[in-house]
Amino acid sequence: MHVVVAGQGYVGLPLAVRAAEVGHRVVGYDVDPHRVQQLAAGESYVEHVASARLRAVLDSGAYSATAEAAALPRFDIAADPAAGRSSRPDLRRVVRPDARRALVPRCTVVLESTTYPGTTEELVIPILEKASGLIAGADFHVGFSPERIDPGNQTWPFEKTPKVVSGIDAASLDVIKGFYDSVVQTTVPVSGTKVAELTKLIENTFRHVNIALVNEMAMLARPLGVNAGEAIDAAASKPGPRP
Repeated sequence: MHVVVAGQGYVGLPLAVRAAEVGHRVVGYDVDPHRVQQLAAGESYVEHVASARLRAVLDSGAYSATAEAAALPRFDIAADPAAGRSSRPDLRRVVRPDARRALVPRCTVVLESTTYPGTTEELVIPILEKASGLIAGADFHVGFSPERIDPGNQTWPFEKTPKVVSGIDAASLDVIKGFYDSVVQTTVPVSGTKVAELTKLIENTFRHVNIALVNEMAMLARPLGVNAGEAIDAAASKPGPRP
């Protein structure tokens, strides 16, 4: 497949490199020219993508990077892992006027960013349809597959972390699942994009609650003269979910 990954940060670069490693032709698109220069030189700025891996896919011709939307090729799959940096997802990198030609019949667009349930169907699809003149479902596939990158986690790298996948219809889900099946060991299909979007919010909320709880315990430990880190490590020795 010809794949475009919009955004080459800590989420997009691992996806792009892994997709190139398994045989897809990948273009990594980023609006930061300095990042693109680093990537073209084989210098990774993402801790869980070694420069040696990046250089290998560059040398093989399976991966290239660009900061020019006009240079984007027509694609089979486009993933946008960095569309939600503000309160509303920003799809301008994917559908800006000089990139519209890349959206063609039978292609697939997947959103990966954390966002509110309904974003894919209520916001993304109208933008894509207006930009391309095509109809989602009838002319091209659309879905949502939330990123699950855990920076610094050596036990669960990108390819070993199960990937939740969804589509706006059965055909979209089939294509999206097929793509992610090629880059990760396990996919978890769900019934629709809203379910996948809510899944990501649940994961983030669970993590935030745990972080807040540990911070509260640390504040409690300080006036007691107790080493909170030592207590947390001791509690973590219990089998089962870690505190």
